[in-house]
Amino acid sequence: MNIEELREYALSLGEVEECMPFGDEVLVFKVSAKMFMLTNIYEQPLQFNAKCDPAKAIELREQHESILPGYHMNKKHWNTIIIDGSLNRKMIKQLIKDSYDLVHKKPKK
Repeated sequence: MNIEELREYALSLGEVEECMPFGDEVLVFKVSAKMFMLTNIYEQPLQFNAKCDPAKAIELREQHESILPGYHMNKKHWNTIIIDGSLNRKMIKQLIKDSYDLVHKKPKK
């Protein structure tokens, strides 16, 4: 999966906005005005941060070397997923969808 495929999938989830509030390198995806994924578009290998249920986050990190505590994020609620070929597309998409669902379900304040 490359940056364009990652971007296209995130935008396909519905009501998603993309922006670059942290400069020209970090692409942020939001739903309900809240961030659910971000990625450095120049990072190699490609990686992204996604929100995750805390109990599931720990389990995923234990099972996969390419899933780490969220870089520069609250490590309880965010994972960094490295796209290095060790995770299949289906799993990568599911991690993005799970993050989207966690944020999208919350009502606006």
